[in-house]
Amino acid sequence: MNVKKIRHIGLLTSGGDSPGMNAAIRAVVRTAIFENLEISGIIRGYDGLINKDFISLGPQSVSNIIHRGGTILKTARSEAFRKPEGRQKAYAALLEQGIDALVVIGGNGTFRGAIDFINDYDFPIVGLPGTIDNDLFGTDRTIGFDTALNTILDAVDKIRDTATSCDRLFFIEVMGRDTGFIALQSGLAAGAEFILVPETPTYIENISRLLDHDWRQSKSSGIIIVAEGDEEGGAEEIAGKLRKVAPHYDTRVSILGHIQRGGAPSAVDRVLAGTLGYEAVYALLNGAQGVMLGMVREEVVMTPFHQAVSGKKNINRNLLEIARILAI
Repeated sequence: MNVKKIRHIGLLTSGGDSPGMNAAIRAVVRTAIFENLEISGIIRGYDGLINKDFISLGPQSVSNIIHRGGTILKTARSEAFRKPEGRQKAYAALLEQGIDALVVIGGNGTFRGAIDFINDYDFPIVGLPGTIDNDLFGTDRTIGFDTALNTILDAVDKIRDTATSCDRLFFIEVMGRDTGFIALQSGLAAGAEFILVPETPTYIENISRLLDHDWRQSKSSGIIIVAEGDEEGGAEEIAGKLRKVAPHYDTRVSILGHIQRGGAPSAVDRVLAGTLGYEAVYALLNGAQGVMLGMVREEVVMTPFHQAVSGKKNINRNLLEIARILAI
């Protein structure tokens, strides 16, 4: 195989931010420098690429960022990059800058953009899974997922104090438009009475019946975790529906929102980000292209972008049963 000589790597973060992105940036930069490569950061993702918003990165550029949430390279979604003329400008900017390859950190949208760019220009790109949703096929965990779980758990523990003190039933909405990974694992960790996810049907009457039969007899307060993409709606909608069939419950709603994206990354996310950032540089040097690096059973694996974004990653339904039993 004719492997293109890599001398200069471009690095960007795109889409929603996630804790651990900075740790990944640090790992890519320091590994590249160790291999005597030039590395440039691209500000605000694909938009920055189109607008030639480059900065040179060195060891000092990534000092004291491993513990910081967000991304020092900023992030944005780019409508311009979706169009051929936008990608043409991006390619011209890379050539002008002398960049031979890209490392992109993000989620589905980031990798779909990379697919289009590779199809247009056969340019070497590898990706790191930076999203709190944990919805990418080809990795057991995405960068930011563990931190988001801990952020939610801290919030739910505090809300339970109030629920217990005031004999209330709280509906807590967490992120998860299409998947229930966050809701399921945070709900199990928090000891939630119910966990509502997009992958399984929600029946308001069943919730009311189970509350009356099981929960009300032994508890005076409770937590229901709701993924924002549940088929019955978000926490506000589901709470409203329950009030109609069970008005005797004192219900409240808390929507955690973007607090889930922020904060210092956990040790798990720092190790994951550092490992994958390191491996990304060597993947490019060894000729990899169009792949996402992930961690499966504690081993680094490469998954083609098209599989990472279209492959079906299923929640562990056994955890739903475990959570149900443990909530009795």
